[in-house]
Amino acid sequence: LLKQKANSSKECPSTCQTHTKKKHPLKAGKSQEVPAINGNGNVVKAKSTNKMDSGSAKDSPPSAKPKSKKVAMDKNVNGTKSDGKSCKEKKKNGNILKEKDDIKHKRRKAEEHAEQQPKEAEIWFDDVDPKDIEAAIGPEAAKIARRNLGLETGQSKQSVEQVLVKEKASEGLTRAVAMDCEMVGVGPKGEDSIVARVSIVNQFGKCIYDKYVKPTEEVTDYRTAVSGIRPENINTGEDFKTVQKEVADILNGRILVGHALRNDLKVLFLDHPQKKIRDTQRYKPFRQRVKNARPSLKLLCERLLNVQVQTSEHCSIQDAQAAMRLYTLEKKKWEAAVKNKSNNKNCK
Repeated sequence: LLKQKANSSKECPSTCQTHTKKKHPLKAGKSQEVPAINGNGNVVKAKSTNKMDSGSAKDSPPSAKPKSKKVAMDKNVNGTKSDGKSCKEKKKNGNILKEKDDIKHKRRKAEEHAEQQPKEAEIWFDDVDPKDIEAAIGPEAAKIARRNLGLETGQSKQSVEQVLVKEKASEGLTRAVAMDCEMVGVGPKGEDSIVARVSIVNQFGKCIYDKYVKPTEEVTDYRTAVSGIRPENINTGEDFKTVQKEVADILNGRILVGHALRNDLKVLFLDHPQKKIRDTQRYKPFRQRVKNARPSLKLLCERLLNVQVQTSEHCSIQDAQAAMRLYTLEKKKWEAAVKNKSNNKNCK
């Protein structure tokens, strides 16, 4: 038996895999190369396919990550995305600061310019010629004075006309017409009045009649500052009787609109049915709104139409247009009130 054991140990080489495994067991987590023999009989080294070896691969970082870090570093070196963005932001912030400085500079210049110009509240002259104001104070002060008087530019006049006249409308006679007269003074002190000009407009503000009237008496006061009448206007004017008849024909059967119409009818020696008269001075709602028992046409236009009329010499066409516009502003209510008043009288 002892001889057989000795022989068996001699026959088994030290490289026997069975004895090797028993004497040197594999440690977990370590890969071992296992010799393999290919078809030609050569020994080829191969890694074992131990499952524990695959777990060790997890401990090592993936090969893709170092590459991505390198790409990121390259981008940073060549002008990375983050650096580029910060550059753009710096440039944008610089432009914003520059714009703010420009705005502040312009605002400061405007304030300095405004300080050098006269304030509108300081230009309070009512009866002073804008030319005199320009010579004494300067062009800006004269401009403010002209604006206050409604004489600033042709645009101001146009805006008044746009309010008072309906541009695309009929130029013929309408059911309601508005009339205004300009007068001159006669007698020792020019206190008595005669008609010098008659103007009539239709319901849309279109002028349908405008004539100067030759004086029937010697004129002692032309009242040019208010009436706008000059000797040459009426010396070549129409005969009074002719004007009187033409006006009477126009007014016949129509609603007559105007301001303080009693004075206009008086100088024309005409009468008109009271129920067909619409006097803007006597209309009670207007008087209540402006809180004035006898409001002027100028006041009514300023408060109710937001336009200025009669700022210098009066114009009978514009005054008639203003009265008509005030009437059309309240036409429905006005006519309803007249109708109710008439019905109440008939009931009594």
